[in-house]
Amino acid sequence: MKVKVQTLDAKAGGDIQLDDAVFGVDPRADILHRVVTWQLLNRRGTARGARERSDVARTGKKFGRQKGGGTARHGDRRAPIFIGGGKAHGPRVREFTASLNKKIRALGLKMALSAKAQGGQLVVLDNLDMGEDAKTKALKAKLGKLGFGKTALVIDGDALNVGFARASSNLEGVNLMPAVGANVYDIMRHETLVLTRAAVEKLEARFNG
Repeated sequence: MKVKVQTLDAKAGGDIQLDDAVFGVDPRADILHRVVTWQLLNRRGTARGARERSDVARTGKKFGRQKGGGTARHGDRRAPIFIGGGKAHGPRVREFTASLNKKIRALGLKMALSAKAQGGQLVVLDNLDMGEDAKTKALKAKLGKLGFGKTALVIDGDALNVGFARASSNLEGVNLMPAVGANVYDIMRHETLVLTRAAVEKLEARFNG
């Protein structure tokens, strides 16, 4: 698959040949759904449990007489009605983790990249270098000419361009990440996927390496 490369100034930057094994896979909704569900499930933190009566470190010795004391007949200080006692019917520890086959995860990422490429929502940039004009106002004007849409995920190579990262940090709907962080959920939830030449090389090497 051959795609035109642009610069940040909306000028032609040549062509690039995308690997069909990475960008030419037929997307399947069930695979994408499985990977996204796996991602979101593993993002959830562990639900913290409360200490119940059996978990509290307090004495179990009977502290009062059974009768004649003028108070209720308690067995120990672990009861929920006492300060420091165990919680009655408290929340339990819950783990929200799931496993997914590595081949399925890799296939899901290929399908997400292919869906953007085949749907015309993939933009390839030569690089993200803005020179001395690395300002938010200047970048907003350039992105307006490129027509990224409401939301855009920009993926660079190993290291992020510092000037572009600073200029885009205040732009709503523009997110930047290195190629190693590319994932199905972030790709699918953005309207446009923007890759640099370096990002294309890293993603193809990731699957063909």
